[in-house]
Amino acid sequence: MHFVGFLVTLCVFVLTLQYLFFTVLSLVIFTWSVCKCSGTRIKTRKRNIAAPLDPAAFADAVVQIYLDNAGDLELIAKSIESAELNFSRYGDTFFEASTLVAFTGGRTQPGTTKPDEGERHPYSIIDCEPKREAILPSVIYIQKILRRRPFLIKNLENVTRRFLQSLELFEENERKKLAIFTALAFSQKLSGLPPETVFQPLLKDNLVGKGIVLSFITDFFKEYLIDNSLDDLIAILKRGKMEENLLDFFPSAKRSAEAFSEHFTKAGIVPLVEYFEKKIFEVKLKEMKTALTTQIAEETDISEVIETVKQHVKDAKLPDVEVVRILWDVMMDAVQWSGKNQQQNANAALRQVKTWAELLNSFCTSGKLELELLYKVQVQCYEDTKLMKLFPEFVRSLYDQDVLAEDTVLHWFRKGTNPKGRYTSLFLLMLLQSFVKALEPFVKWLEEAEEEE
Repeated sequence: MHFVGFLVTLCVFVLTLQYLFFTVLSLVIFTWSVCKCSGTRIKTRKRNIAAPLDPAAFADAVVQIYLDNAGDLELIAKSIESAELNFSRYGDTFFEASTLVAFTGGRTQPGTTKPDEGERHPYSIIDCEPKREAILPSVIYIQKILRRRPFLIKNLENVTRRFLQSLELFEENERKKLAIFTALAFSQKLSGLPPETVFQPLLKDNLVGKGIVLSFITDFFKEYLIDNSLDDLIAILKRGKMEENLLDFFPSAKRSAEAFSEHFTKAGIVPLVEYFEKKIFEVKLKEMKTALTTQIAEETDISEVIETVKQHVKDAKLPDVEVVRILWDVMMDAVQWSGKNQQQNANAALRQVKTWAELLNSFCTSGKLELELLYKVQVQCYEDTKLMKLFPEFVRSLYDQDVLAEDTVLHWFRKGTNPKGRYTSLFLLMLLQSFVKALEPFVKWLEEAEEEE
């Protein structure tokens, strides 16, 4: 009885499996037939099979184009345009083998700029004369290539960076050609050469230490300034984050303002020297102004402040005239102005003059410097409306504190009211005359005292 029940159960199980199998098979056949009738393709998963890289064959093909066209860049550009080469994959190799190497005239070993085995052409930048006329056509040629294939811009940047980091592998004459090429590339506004691509890779310690970078950058500056202004050069230095770090091009033992001026003066780039010296001067003035501002705000003993100024003047060789102007600026900047209350402002400003008169007196050591101080006061009173009416009171206070001599005040009143022709419009001249008129009572008093003596 149990055995019969088992057979029945087994038969039912087998029939069920058979039913399920034929049901699934029917569905598969139906789906396949529908897809076939509608033209739908059943996609199968493909394996990721990468084509093997062969930069050597690509480089040889590019070099052969150079050789076939005997270095004629117009014909080469046309041949490159029609060539069935994989530029998107071998962009770096293209610039190494043809244009930038235009540098070596062939392909290079991986990670270096040393020529590898294979075909070479004799029409590279390295093989030409170190003159702009010989190198400029290559720059224009690259420009054409980039206009037609802008996706190569990144490759040009990569190759340029590698070459600049490997300058020591080139001879001095070859480095000069690369410097001329780079300068012309900037002059022609060649895409793919942002300033940071050129300047930052140069700052390798070994290249800087051997003086290779300084020689390269000097040739670059000289060539670039033939077609461009100093302002243009400063602009690309700013973009390359080098304007404030020009001394970084020098070996550490020669990294000084004196060495900079001597080197570039000898190289004939005097405008750059003047610009650099002006920047150094501005930095030194700013440093002194910052130190003075802190000491005056903290009400440091006046003798200590005087020593601080003297030390800055000595270290930076600051002109006496600039020192006097800065002293007045810092003194006035430290005044606690009280909005629209003119009387409080006047009292605070005059109190500041009296407090720091000894500081001014220590550096106004001649009639010329006293006159410069008077001009500075006059200019500030003109430019700052809250001080305009205080001019005669400032002059009187400076006289009382023995900062300004009587002769200085009288000279300004009679001859020197317009400092170096700074103000020429009729309105401004009338305004300056108002300063003269405001000072008339004090001058009259001085003249009467002089007559009595």
